Amino acid sequence: MLRKIVLRNQSFLQLIIALFGAFLGVVFLLVSVHYFIKVTEFGKGSEMLGPNTLVVQKKVSTTTTLQLASSTFSAHEIQSIQNKSFVADAQPVMSNNFGVEFATSDPMLPYFRSDVFIQSIETRFLDVKSKAWRWDEKSAFVPIILPRDFMVMLNTFMSSSGIPQISDELAKEVQFSLRLSNNQMDQKFNAKIIGFTNEVSAILVPESFMRYGKNTFGTKSQEKITQLMISGKEKEFGLLEKFLNQQHYESKNAQLVTGRLKSVVSSLLMVIAFISFLTLLFSSFVLIQYIQLLISKNAFEVRTLLRLGYTTNSLSKVFIIYFVSLFGVLCFLGSLFFIVIKSYLDESLHSTGIYIDFHYTLYSWATLGFSFVLFFVLTFISSKRSIVNEF
Repeated sequence: MLRKIVLRNQSFLQLIIALFGAFLGVVFLLVSVHYFIKVTEFGKGSEMLGPNTLVVQKKVSTTTTLQLASSTFSAHEIQSIQNKSFVADAQPVMSNNFGVEFATSDPMLPYFRSDVFIQSIETRFLDVKSKAWRWDEKSAFVPIILPRDFMVMLNTFMSSSGIPQISDELAKEVQFSLRLSNNQMDQKFNAKIIGFTNEVSAILVPESFMRYGKNTFGTKSQEKITQLMISGKEKEFGLLEKFLNQQHYESKNAQLVTGRLKSVVSSLLMVIAFISFLTLLFSSFVLIQYIQLLISKNAFEVRTLLRLGYTTNSLSKVFIIYFVSLFGVLCFLGSLFFIVIKSYLDESLHSTGIYIDFHYTLYSWATLGFSFVLFFVLTFISSKRSIVNEF
């Protein structure tokens, strides 16, 4: 009875418009926040490199071939790159200056060997997280990260030998060996694959193993740095790409495309999220104004009830329960609509080769929860103040 009295004289058209605006705000806010997180994480964990990280080298030109220009990075050049405002980190890639032979040493597989090139990067650049990524002279094996192209070559050899090809999971169980050598001596080490990468063409080994190889088998000439690991700051990848072009540095096109995609899409999604939040906020204000207008239209009924002994809390509770319930239903419907849109967008992205996992992000639901709490607080304050003003 109390609800029927204080909620009379409603303008349902205004209410529907406000609720529809809030519904759109909820849906687009969930979508934009969810995909902003997913785009930011895109590439992370699927490759060896961290997000927005490139393997960079100098472009080879005719002057480089004629030794009129250097293809190596000097300490001054590295320091200059590290000091750039858009660079989060830049470190040299260590390469071997001694002989390295990679071979199978598993009785279940035919013998295969190849002279290879090994490199080492600092652990913070790795997204392959494993407790096995360490080595000392007492270690049972050398952990390695294998280039995907090398795995393709190995499977091609297996196929031509009439042997079933090796999956990634099986390759991590196969026994391999690394033989380091120079003109005077050599040494053999057991090796085990712990991950794969599409971004580096050399076999990656821990820094401690690389330093052991250099100290034991390497030449005494000054170490040459031909590649750098460069991490660009979030939202400033365009500046890094422009710098690389100006300095005639190059990286794999896939890495540049991924970084450019993340930078552009992240900025776009931030704008959409901001507009969605404003839409939701303005719709909430319209609903708050609607509550004030409704109380004003029912001023006589409100004053009468207050004089009959009803408290402001009991009357405001009616408005709070009614409008918060409406907003809750709206959030629920918006969430269902978001789930449908997400399913469609995920399928579309996967069909174009952009592999984003299907898991929901906690941040999108947290944003929705924050919006609900904010609306509840605004409704509580507004309804109570409006009723007090009518007394």
